[in-house]
Amino acid sequence: MDPKQVEVHPSAVVESGAELAAGVKIGPFCHVGSEAKLGEGVELLSHVCVIGDTTVGAGSKIFPNAVIGSDAQNVAYRGEKTSLVVGKNVLIREGVTMNRGTGNSRGTTIVGDDCIFLAYSHVAHDSIVGNNVTFANNVMIGGHCTIGERVIIGGGAGVHQFCTVGHHAFIGGIAAVVNDVIPFGMVVGSRAFLAGLNLVGMKRSGMPREEINAVRAAYKELFAESDRTLREKAGMLKSKFAHSAAVTDMLDFILTDSKRKFITPITAQKTRDHEGI
Repeated sequence: MDPKQVEVHPSAVVESGAELAAGVKIGPFCHVGSEAKLGEGVELLSHVCVIGDTTVGAGSKIFPNAVIGSDAQNVAYRGEKTSLVVGKNVLIREGVTMNRGTGNSRGTTIVGDDCIFLAYSHVAHDSIVGNNVTFANNVMIGGHCTIGERVIIGGGAGVHQFCTVGHHAFIGGIAAVVNDVIPFGMVVGSRAFLAGLNLVGMKRSGMPREEINAVRAAYKELFAESDRTLREKAGMLKSKFAHSAAVTDMLDFILTDSKRKFITPITAQKTRDHEGI
C-alpha cells in the first residue's frame, strides 16, 4: 500500500496493524482499530469508529457517528475473538451500529454487498444480511437474524432475534416482526401480519412476469382458508408448481425444518397483493 494513496485527517486515530487499501479516506476524529481492514476506496467521513476484527468492503461509505464492529450486545459475550464482515459498496449513514458475533453462535456478523443502512439502524450480533438490502431509519434487527437478498425494511421496524426474512420481502414501517417472513412477502403492523406480496420489489428485481404470476397463484392457495396446516398445503403444492423456481423456493422456505419456524400469518382481512404500492 502506497501511503500517498491513503488520506488520513490529522485528528483521526489509526491504530498500528490496521489495513488500509488504496484510495481509503479517513476524515476528522475517526477511530480505526488495530484489527480493522478497509477495502479500496472506503471513505469514513468523520467521527466514525471501525473497531474489532472488522472488514469493510471496497467502495463503502460511512457517515458520522457510526460505530462498526463493536462488541456484541449480549450478556453471553465474554470478550472472545469474533468478527464483522461488511461487503462492497455499502452505504452506512449517521449513527448506524453493527456488532460482531458471539463465540457461542456463528462467531461473525455478515453484511452483503450494495446494501443501504439509513440513520440509526442496527445490525445485531451473529446476523446475516444479504446483498442489496435496505434498512430505513431506526430499523433494528436482533441477534442471529437472517435477512435475505433485496429485502426492504421500513423506518422504525424491528425484527425479533432468530427470525428469518425471505428474499425480496418488504417490511412496513414500525412493524414488529416476531415470526419468519416468506420470500416475496409484504408484512405490516405493530405485530406484523402478512398483507400480500411485495410485487413492486419482484418487478424491480427483473423477475419474469410468469414467475410473478406463479408466486401470486401459489400464495392465494397457501393462505386460503382451510383445515390443513400451512406446511401441509406447502407440501401439496410442491408438485403443482414444480415448474416455478420462485414458488419452489417459497415452499421450501416453509417446509425447511427448524427449531424455530413460525411463519408470519396473514391478516384476517381478505388476502390482497397491494399492486398499487
